[in-house]
Amino acid sequence: MKVVVGMSGGVDSSVAALLLKKQGYEVIGLFMRNWDSTLNNDVLGNPTIGKTPICPQELDYNDAKAVCDKIGIPLYRVDFIKEYWDYVFTYFLDELNKGRTPNPDIMCNKYIKFDMFIHEALKLGADYIATGHYARIENEELLRAFDKNKDQTYFLSQVSKEKLHNVLFPLGTLEKSEVRALALEAGLLTASKKDSTGICFIGERHFTSFLKNYLPNQPGKIINIETNEVLGTHIGLMYYTIGQRRGLDVGGTKERLFVVGKDLDKNILYVAIGANNEYLFSDEAIIEEVNWLAKEKPFKCTAQFRYRQKDNDVQLTFLENGLIQVKYPQKIKAVTPGQACVFYLKDKVLGGGIVKMVKKNNAKLWYL
Repeated sequence: MKVVVGMSGGVDSSVAALLLKKQGYEVIGLFMRNWDSTLNNDVLGNPTIGKTPICPQELDYNDAKAVCDKIGIPLYRVDFIKEYWDYVFTYFLDELNKGRTPNPDIMCNKYIKFDMFIHEALKLGADYIATGHYARIENEELLRAFDKNKDQTYFLSQVSKEKLHNVLFPLGTLEKSEVRALALEAGLLTASKKDSTGICFIGERHFTSFLKNYLPNQPGKIINIETNEVLGTHIGLMYYTIGQRRGLDVGGTKERLFVVGKDLDKNILYVAIGANNEYLFSDEAIIEEVNWLAKEKPFKCTAQFRYRQKDNDVQLTFLENGLIQVKYPQKIKAVTPGQACVFYLKDKVLGGGIVKMVKKNNAKLWYL
């Protein structure tokens, strides 16, 4: 059986390909180029060959090629730059303009890695596709990985059940330490390569410096919601999210201030004192763009509103218009519009969606 593996140039996809080759599959590597790394990219400091700078994406491709050569499998590459721009990056900018907090990696999985990639893999004759995600599929159900610290089912929550058919996750039963050990044992150059972090198209660049190339800064007032005192000036509402502490230009105060709301019409950023301020908490959310994966629709389950957040007990009501009402009487901190909400029943992923609205005491929170 032929399996096409998404090769990123990292240790996880490297070991995924290695394991599948050992299991007897005919393995083909496919490297995706999703972003033009020369856009707004200061090449100073990038590694060079002679006098020619090499963008990080090309370095990743070179690493993927070296791994595939070592394993003994072919590597192809495909360009999804236009599709990524149309379906992921444009979504990212639109959500920021609405004052929301988007997660582009979730949309990359939905539209690129488990859609466009599948079409390319089929052209190569794939019976299966595989990635280096930490997740499991058993009995056609998406399950959390054994390594709970690396579990990536949160990022897979918008992938439809149909797209997960014939998908393999070879790392789902392994700990990260085991993955690196396997890479080291096999002599793969990615064995000690640092994991990529942050938003893929921003990379190591400063978020604000990158974003100003696409969205104009609109400075406005920072106001203490409890005293109505003007504390400083923000650089643009799109740069802040609910619960954020760093990056607030409020000189002269020794208190720990946190973002608790935005007024888009008046261009005001509201803050409050203290990590557990009442303005940071809500007890209900409305979820849209729901992608339900499980057969059952329980009244009670757990949910994560952010990656690696602890499981929160929630109560679900499935509304007629495809929305889900989620209640959490214990109150949860910094639930934010635009973020993903993913539902679990122990290790089983029930489904997920995007936070549309947040409420407290049955009243819509004003910062939406």
